[in-house]
Amino acid sequence: MGEDRSTIPPRHGVLRTLADLTKFRLNALVVLTTAAGFVVAGAMPGATQSLAILGWCVLGTACAAASAAILNQVLEAGPDALMQRTAARPLPTGRVRRVSAWVIALVLGYAGFAILASFVNLLAAGLAIGNIVLYAAVYTPLKRHTTLNTIVGAVTGALPPMIGWAAATGELTAGAWVIGAVLFLWQMPHFLALAWMLRDDYERGGFAMLPSRDPDGALTAAASLATSLLLVPIALLGVHVGAAGFVFALFAVLAGSALALLSLRFLQERSHARARTLFLASLAYLPIVLGAMCIDRGAVSIEASLRGGAANIPLEPIPEPTKGQPLDA
Repeated sequence: MGEDRSTIPPRHGVLRTLADLTKFRLNALVVLTTAAGFVVAGAMPGATQSLAILGWCVLGTACAAASAAILNQVLEAGPDALMQRTAARPLPTGRVRRVSAWVIALVLGYAGFAILASFVNLLAAGLAIGNIVLYAAVYTPLKRHTTLNTIVGAVTGALPPMIGWAAATGELTAGAWVIGAVLFLWQMPHFLALAWMLRDDYERGGFAMLPSRDPDGALTAAASLATSLLLVPIALLGVHVGAAGFVFALFAVLAGSALALLSLRFLQERSHARARTLFLASLAYLPIVLGAMCIDRGAVSIEASLRGGAANIPLEPIPEPTKGQPLDA
């Protein structure tokens, strides 16, 4: 008789296994937000715009993020095996042994710190290591005990662009906190919409996510709406602190208002379809707003806008008319 291949788990190559272990798609977003923080900060006085520093910053942050992702999977191997969306991960399927995952995570974490400390600066390195600790030692265990874990998780997602900012400037000025706050607030409707769609799966895994503790979804949708509404004024602070200009402000208002409108519709009709629409819109929000900030970076002035000058290029002074010379000469 032939072998029943329906019971044989699918084979995965080394690269696929490594991508799954390090949560490659999620950490691609971490790398992009880190780079965005660096680029925006590059318009600040005294900041570096070195591509080499940017490269080292991205590489070091990627290693640190991968380390945190692996530690998370090591600690959650049991619950992951119970959930449909995570049951095929490397540890539940036995593709990677737990001890091997521990070693890989520690090596990547050390490499990330060493790269950032050696080629960028100690502030960026400290933020990266702090994020590993926060993600693995605080956020991960909290997921099984309190719905407040989402807030801690949002903090870990807000730190990558601040690492990029620290790499470019050597400090965390007001602009760093604004871009970090935008990432923090954005994650709430983004994750809550996803968690609503997957609430039964999270329940199977034993995770204390808000949607799985909120049967009618009213609190979940209200939290999504509140944080979406806050995104507009917080993003506009980027103009106030000199991190971005008026073009960015326009995109931030439009994108933030759209996200708030979809959150309101989710509150009015708490369905899978509404949650999915909100989730997809949140995926579009981030590249639009961060992209606008990168393009329209730096402090602006009314004079610069009227004369068509770039935001971060100093204007040449207009000479005063000499005595007896008409103003329109």
